[in-house]
Amino acid sequence: MSPTGRYARQIRVPGVGESGQEKLAQARVLLVGAGGLGSPAGQYLAAAGIGTIGIVDDDRVEVSNLHRQVVHRTQDVGRPKVDSAADALRALNPEVTVVTHDLRLTPDTVMEVVEGYDVVVDGADSFATRYVVSDACTLLDIPHVWAAVLTDGGQLSVFHASRGPIYRDLLPVMPPAGAVPSCAVAGVLGTVPGVLGTAMAGEVLKLVLGIGRPAIGRVLVYDMLTAEWETVPLARSPRVARPQTAADVGRGVPRQVSVTQLAGVVGAVSAVGAPGASRAPVHPVQPFAASVSETPVQEPASETRNRRTGDRSLAAGLVVDVRTPAEAARGMIPDARLLPLDRIESDPEDAVAQLREWSAQIDAVDVYVHCQAGARSARALEVLGPLVDVDAGARGDVDTETRGDGAPHPALRLHDVVGGYEAWAREFPDTGARSEDADGPWAAAGRDAISRQESATGRE
Repeated sequence: MSPTGRYARQIRVPGVGESGQEKLAQARVLLVGAGGLGSPAGQYLAAAGIGTIGIVDDDRVEVSNLHRQVVHRTQDVGRPKVDSAADALRALNPEVTVVTHDLRLTPDTVMEVVEGYDVVVDGADSFATRYVVSDACTLLDIPHVWAAVLTDGGQLSVFHASRGPIYRDLLPVMPPAGAVPSCAVAGVLGTVPGVLGTAMAGEVLKLVLGIGRPAIGRVLVYDMLTAEWETVPLARSPRVARPQTAADVGRGVPRQVSVTQLAGVVGAVSAVGAPGASRAPVHPVQPFAASVSETPVQEPASETRNRRTGDRSLAAGLVVDVRTPAEAARGMIPDARLLPLDRIESDPEDAVAQLREWSAQIDAVDVYVHCQAGARSARALEVLGPLVDVDAGARGDVDTETRGDGAPHPALRLHDVVGGYEAWAREFPDTGARSEDADGPWAAAGRDAISRQESATGRE
């Protein structure tokens, strides 16, 4: 490699040299999230010559992203983030191989995606994803560079199971829904993820090159307003159980699905295809045997993209809306059943009985719960999980109660629909779903659904 080439100034640094540059070229690094943290991290890693960069994200570029997610451009609005980011990194350094994974990491998908990478950079946008990523990295003993930002500050650490603490040592229990505001709610100054994301890239270079002192066993706390960094020691906790098998991945974390995955479940993708297409009935819920999905496109192995629109890997099941009747009257996701959160919280046992009844009608054990934007559905899962979920208090194939005929009830699997009705309305406007318009074509269907359920349950 010529010392006057692309990496000439980097090669001159003690501890790098041409041998170090070759280490970077052989390295495989996975970016979890192509957002505020993943953008600068990815750009600097590509510029440094990391040989293979994987990007996993199931989101699309929005205008509100652009002040901090600097890998994307105005003309990328509406595109999948993995595609936009991949194009930018390839343009920055054509020598880098970019692999895209257009999906959300879950206990079912994370091991397959993470395995084979040397370092994972966690810039995820949800606690659920962070726990799943940490568990996979712990099982595979992969170094895990983590950061989080909010308003005018952030935190950073490096987790490595064989050398120190893991993410669960920092946060043993997933915070309850709404306990920590998101950037969408609290806001964030665009330069903050820029600083933290760049620092994450620096940690990756240290790990790959074997130089310096990675931030293992330390949490670095950044305050932009005071221009100060604070170092907080972090040790392994003897009270934290580390995952031992793949079955432990995501322990205590609700399952999450995107609205595009949900579309495959309810068979709504075909209804989205063209304006005026026939609408799926709100009742009764029926399992769909097939739905429209993309034909896989043959792409070079170095540019593989896992496509998830209309994903049929999810089992057909029951869609439950935990919003208020007034919200549901403005529009509902096709096939959804209304079970307001206040009813769930006031009488959880009765809510469980209702879920069992509906699930039995369609012979399903998977329940997909949504609200308007995500907070209430997470709360519903917190209440219902210990009573009915196979992974939360009802382990095994059946729970402890029995049906009237003496046969055991199947334990249900609860899933949280990320982004809720708002995400559905943005992704599939042609279904008539609207977030604020009570006069959309689904409004009457929503009111009819409420009326039918009130008549059936005797509730107002």
